[in-house]
Amino acid sequence: MSTFTTSDGTEIFYKDWGSGQPVLFSHGWPLSADDWDSQMLFFRDHGYRVIAHDRRGHGRSAQPSGGHDMDHYADDLAALAEHLDVRDAIHVGHSAGGGEVTRYLGRHGQGRVEKAVLISAVTPSTVQSEANLDGLPRSAFDGLQAQLAASRTTFFRDLPAGPFYGFDRPGAERVDAVVDNWWRQAMMGAANAQYDCVNAFAHEDYTADLAKITVPVLVMHGLDDQIVPYAATAPRTAQLLHDGTLLSYPGYPHGMPTTQADTINADLLAFFRS
Repeated sequence: MSTFTTSDGTEIFYKDWGSGQPVLFSHGWPLSADDWDSQMLFFRDHGYRVIAHDRRGHGRSAQPSGGHDMDHYADDLAALAEHLDVRDAIHVGHSAGGGEVTRYLGRHGQGRVEKAVLISAVTPSTVQSEANLDGLPRSAFDGLQAQLAASRTTFFRDLPAGPFYGFDRPGAERVDAVVDNWWRQAMMGAANAQYDCVNAFAHEDYTADLAKITVPVLVMHGLDDQIVPYAATAPRTAQLLHDGTLLSYPGYPHGMPTTQADTINADLLAFFRS
């Protein structure tokens, strides 16, 4: 099992497959690197070196009592890039992972990075405010934490079976294997890390980070995202970037890299090669 240890002594698990230009994937809450299996197999077979890690407190990584915030997540990602000495990399982040990639670029610079992709990302902010009327009220995120604390195993079944993949929409066909895999990944992580991570992705503002990014960035978001509202995030993110391109997907849910993998992978490949 491949791991490295951060400066604060946290052991981080990662996968590193193939050869060629490196693509680093940052997963969403509360999952693991396994959520990228469809993308990693696809891009490995298209000549890329694919790398994905389990965020601290998630998956197979260590479960420390603290450090579950975006600055630590970004520092861990930077440490991984340095540990593997990746250069001219493409970073891809989904949901909270999009916040991680954005904070990494804003905090550590772009010296090792060629491009980035933000999929269903929490940037620039998900919380409702005078500047972001389309955001979610803080009570929505408090509710996530309350449900996690009350019965993590139940909550982590209900979320993917419902809004995460859009399986609650009329006419949608639930795929039990997808729900089971989501639950498996989520239950591998630490409850304290997942609880604190809600604060990390929900209450951060990434405006300053986005303004620092000059490499090309593809912003991908489903118009039927019930987890991270499209209007509050994707268009605003693309506008704040120096070189941002927005791709919007009518009817696609938050978990579209899984449910619409063929489309998402094809669009990612086109951007990688552009």
